[in-house]
Amino acid sequence: MAQTDQLTMRRVLRREVAGTIGLLTDEHDFRSMRRYSTFVFDDHRTYLQQVEALLKTRASQGSHTTVALFDPQEYAEFCVSAGLDPDIPTSRARYTAELATTGPTLPYEGQPLDDLVPALVDAAVRQATWDYASTLLARLGTCATCGEDIGRAAFARASALLVRILDTAPPGDRHLVCTVSGTPEMLAAALHADQNPTGATQLDETEALEFTTVLAVGLATHNPGGLVMRTSAPGTIDRVYGWRLRGQGLAPLTAGEVFDAYCTDVDSGDLISPESGVDYCVPPDLDMDMDDTTPGHHH
Repeated sequence: MAQTDQLTMRRVLRREVAGTIGLLTDEHDFRSMRRYSTFVFDDHRTYLQQVEALLKTRASQGSHTTVALFDPQEYAEFCVSAGLDPDIPTSRARYTAELATTGPTLPYEGQPLDDLVPALVDAAVRQATWDYASTLLARLGTCATCGEDIGRAAFARASALLVRILDTAPPGDRHLVCTVSGTPEMLAAALHADQNPTGATQLDETEALEFTTVLAVGLATHNPGGLVMRTSAPGTIDRVYGWRLRGQGLAPLTAGEVFDAYCTDVDSGDLISPESGVDYCVPPDLDMDMDDTTPGHHH
């Protein structure tokens, strides 16, 4: 009887252990792990099927699993700095545990791996963008004339602009995209600001932080960039608005410019055919002192 109780207790405890699985999402990363003799898989597709089977089993036993992006290059660096042998499973386990706290992760909720993998890659891109943008802001230092922290001031300005854009936007769900070029990589961030039935705007805090940081980089560096917002509400046509980054603010685009911006593929520069049932509009006036160039504030 005591034996059974111990087994039951252990099973209950196992359910309470939250696990993290480090996932090799692409073929290239998978191949670079094969140089380790203790890495037993030789086919990426089979490996993904095995991971999916493990995730399903754990879920069926009531265990909570988080999936993290396993980066072989970072893993090798982690092993060097921690003085670990990269070719033993415990080292991989330690790196995965580290990922659980620092890297992009997603909870496994029964979704197919074909959906989970792109979402995980997207989360990793977003985190890398945010890390890069926030480092850029931090490096800008202080304004020579007024002693203000340039990055912090730009972030405050970007936050105020975002609040203003959402306040003046027509009711409904809003999807915003901000891009800043020449930093030297192009930075992009998206934000979903949906309204609940009472009319209050709901934001994902992480998304809002990433979005504001990218906008702040554009404002602080005066690099070319822009912001496009699409609004949708039941019973009305979707509307698209746009601004270009100018000085320390945003200048509204004409309907024609919005159309051009929205109908161009960001990566290739190719034209995308416009959607029917979408109205390209001039944005409402943000009514903020956009160039805020009070004496002593020429950053």
